[in-house]
Amino acid sequence: QVQLAESGGGVVQSGGSLRLSCAVSGGTCSSYAMGWFRQAPGKEREFVGRIRWSTGATYYAASAKGRFTISRDYAKSTGFLQIDSLKPEDTAVYYCAADRSYRTVQAMGVSSHYDYWGQGTQVTVSS
Repeated sequence: QVQLAESGGGVVQSGGSLRLSCAVSGGTCSSYAMGWFRQAPGKEREFVGRIRWSTGATYYAASAKGRFTISRDYAKSTGFLQIDSLKPEDTAVYYCAADRSYRTVQAMGVSSHYDYWGQGTQVTVSS
């Protein structure tokens, strides 16, 4: 069974950058897509973007375009979420998740489509 583990969260000042990692174990990711979500206190989980593991093709939510970059190291079975120009409103728990299926663009952000989830990593942006 695939297991995901996020790391790299922390407290960062507004305007800074952070790179989150998602290590995959217990199986191969080659047929999966890895999605990134975040959940701020009192808010619903929000889709950030997704990467097809085999090709590296990415898709971003409209709200994430420009400051968020998703990538992966195929050989190390690790995915990354780079966040630049951090804002206090980026404060949230960030999750990675794996989806075994190909999805239309409209379906990529549906959290119930993802089969495996990490435990999340907290990102706090101070002003």
